Amino acid sequence: MSDPVLIGIDWGSSSFRAFLVDARGAVLARIATRDGVLAVPPGGFDATLVRLLGAWFEAHPRLPVLASGMVGSRQGWHEVAYFLCPVSPRALAGALLPVLSSSGRIVNLVPGLCARDRRGLPDVLRGEEVQVIGALDEFPNARLLCLPGTHSKWVRIRAGIIESFTTFMTGELFAVLKDHSILGRLAVEAAEDEAAFSRGAEIGLAAEPERGGTLRRLFFARSLALADELAPEAVASFLSGLLVGCEIREATGIVGAEDEVVLVGEPELCRRWERVLVLAGRSCAIASSEAAARGQLRLARLAGLLGKGSA
Repeated sequence: MSDPVLIGIDWGSSSFRAFLVDARGAVLARIATRDGVLAVPPGGFDATLVRLLGAWFEAHPRLPVLASGMVGSRQGWHEVAYFLCPVSPRALAGALLPVLSSSGRIVNLVPGLCARDRRGLPDVLRGEEVQVIGALDEFPNARLLCLPGTHSKWVRIRAGIIESFTTFMTGELFAVLKDHSILGRLAVEAAEDEAAFSRGAEIGLAAEPERGGTLRRLFFARSLALADELAPEAVASFLSGLLVGCEIREATGIVGAEDEVVLVGEPELCRRWERVLVLAGRSCAIASSEAAARGQLRLARLAGLLGKGSA
């Protein structure tokens, strides 16, 4: 078994994940808890970190530590300013913020990214940047990445540089509509209905002007159920497919339809988006589920953090 060279931390709003990473980017051990940024009491980040990783710190006293995600946000341990795109992995590695923990360890916080559209409106991401960099390590010629989820990100790459990105609130909108809107009132909790998901995706993808935009198409989740053309057990799956289809249709209008889409994220989500991309006739591939750890390793290497010794 290889030795670890890095402790990587992905500290999000609702979850905490940490990895022991070897020189190839493989995850040797991991810790996952619900101690997300929003669950940490004021002033409690240092104590939480030591509680969760104290055993690793003792066992690997010389490993560098790199943390990404909402831990570097305004609600996190220390705010790290957003880095304006376009940005290279090397430039991002040069902008890490070192924070001294009471354990004596320096924790290097990764900045988030900011992009502006042609009218100057801002878009932001924080945490996904390490996944992007890790995926580029696996797909060095990629030009378009999609990170599906609560806030899906479509990221444009040019010659290995993160050029721009666009956010779609697909996952969050699904949760709100299913649990807090009239669309979910006829829904019954059930296992995913693949046929209903595909039907919703096809309606979301359709380019016909008479279908209208996303706001009009959403109501089909209710009208089809009222017409007894959609079973209560299939409503949630239909709505999920509809929203993913709408995301991909809208994203295609922004980022174009010519490039292969590299999907980055949780395997189950990536497979769901892959199904809809195939329906749309788009070429796609799925990156390793360890993209975050691989990206953290690459940033640590570019920042010169490795080579200071390992356990």
